[in-house]
Amino acid sequence: MAEAPILSENDIYERMVATILDHRLPPGTKLIEEKLATAFGVSRTRIRPVLVRLANEQIVTLTPNRGATVAQPTEQEAREVFEVRRMIEPILVRRFVRQATDASIATLTQCIDDEEQARERADMRRAIRLSGEFHLHIATGADHQTLGRILRELVSRTSLILMTYSSNHMQGRPEATACGCTEHRALLDAIRLRDANAADVLMQQHLRQLEAQLQFGQDNSNEPDLEQLFKPE
Repeated sequence: MAEAPILSENDIYERMVATILDHRLPPGTKLIEEKLATAFGVSRTRIRPVLVRLANEQIVTLTPNRGATVAQPTEQEAREVFEVRRMIEPILVRRFVRQATDASIATLTQCIDDEEQARERADMRRAIRLSGEFHLHIATGADHQTLGRILRELVSRTSLILMTYSSNHMQGRPEATACGCTEHRALLDAIRLRDANAADVLMQQHLRQLEAQLQFGQDNSNEPDLEQLFKPE
């Protein structure tokens, strides 16, 4: 049997970010270097730079003498994330409207279709991840690299916020997709009509609705098995 390829630091980073976006690493999860190294089949020295990178993006918290944990955003941090998203995403969607191609619009349409199918199957993890990808597709199509990088970090942090403060998500309700398909379709209609003003307003309303779902003061304490979570498929 062929040996599994050795993962690069970027591969490990992408796997960990994807797992956070897929809501399989809850806020507060201890990220033990030794277990991560075993799971990924690398040395601990390959894990540490990844954790530092995630900490720089405020996805992971590094505490001296205590190690790393998946970040647990405070209420203030959660409010700030949505405030910044409301600043930059209207800019991105306006740029997207101006230069959207048929292919990029088709990508958004497929993303919504996939999200709806995931909801019908009660696959809430996939539905929530696709909700975030919808926003990232807009950033990509807007062709603004700086804001796109910022939004990627904010989407990851939003995932943590939803896991921490969204009771809909914790109870597995359909509303847990947060970025609802109906609101996404309304945005898509405005994009198809090349109506930048409407898309701007709808984006801001959409993000306010997402923030309004948050319920602060919840306690989530289940931790996954890191070696099982990241073992080679």
